[in-house]
Amino acid sequence: MLAAMPIPLDHAPGAARLGGNSLTRLNERSREIFRLIVDTYLAHGEAVGSRHVARLLPAPLSPASVRNVMQDLEEIGLIYAPHTSAGRLPTELGLRFFVDALLELGDVSQEERERIEAEVKAASQEQTLEGLLGDAMMMLSGLTRGAGVVVTTKENARLKHVEFVRIEPERALAVLVAEDGSVENRILQIPAGLPPSALSEAGNFLNARIRGRTLQEVKCEIEASRELAEAELGELTARFVDAGLASWADSPAHGPQLIVRGQANLLQDLTAIEDLERVRLLFADLETKKDVIELLSRAEGGDGVRIFIGSENKLFSLSGSSMIAAPFHDREQRIVGVLGVIGPTRLNYARIVPMVDFTSKALARLLQSR
Repeated sequence: MLAAMPIPLDHAPGAARLGGNSLTRLNERSREIFRLIVDTYLAHGEAVGSRHVARLLPAPLSPASVRNVMQDLEEIGLIYAPHTSAGRLPTELGLRFFVDALLELGDVSQEERERIEAEVKAASQEQTLEGLLGDAMMMLSGLTRGAGVVVTTKENARLKHVEFVRIEPERALAVLVAEDGSVENRILQIPAGLPPSALSEAGNFLNARIRGRTLQEVKCEIEASRELAEAELGELTARFVDAGLASWADSPAHGPQLIVRGQANLLQDLTAIEDLERVRLLFADLETKKDVIELLSRAEGGDGVRIFIGSENKLFSLSGSSMIAAPFHDREQRIVGVLGVIGPTRLNYARIVPMVDFTSKALARLLQSR
């Protein structure tokens, strides 16, 4: 059932726009014909000809009249004729116009809502945040038949406990435990002259401050109260604490983390060798994790769902793919990650946009309760 869903949609930055003069040429009949061309493409991936469109129109119109309208639509860049067919397909500009101006969002069915809630709740049994997000993306991938992607950062993980253990006269093992159950170990150099009791003092000092807070929050607080730390711990121990926090913060594990699930779904329903080549290029895109993380991170800039189509972003310029993404928040309503679905440009936007939105909110509720 189609409904006017209260989901804010943000344009992808740099998305092409139609000029005002072109828009005035799109009367109701032109929009209806354009909508039918796009609907056919999204449903079947096929070009549609004037005779087929004429049969689908609610009001009688000759194929010749439909061809005239299609020619106008082609002139302003909304559709094009592929070399293998006399029919027409939407261009990326046409898809952007359809998404921005004509898309009617479907509602998430009660059955789908219950399944998403149940799957997210089941994923919460995972001990680590990565495991939870991976299970959630596998579920979203299965529902949408695209690849589920999520990016987050361990800097957002709430901390639970820290401990320093001397393993050699000049080296110590630092153990950081997060509330999600993840554990990270680092080897630190011990400053010359550091007394044996300093490691336990450093651990006690941090444990009094870290519980329920992020690494970045703790690091900023201690940097701001450097004199207090030195007064309580002494200069050498305070320097050792700084080195431990800096080592954790600079670790690659504390940068953006990308999780991709369900790539195999992209191999289904391939109808031509061109489709196989497109998916091969998309797989190559997904391997360039830095670019995928950068694209997902751009969805942090808005409050709602963002849609990226084809060459609007350099990542998809060759594979001709689309991504629908939405951020999710922690208890303080800070953005802690972005999840999305990647697939061909003929994604079922009306169905997947509200599904991504609902999943991001369900995941946020779960993270806020953990």
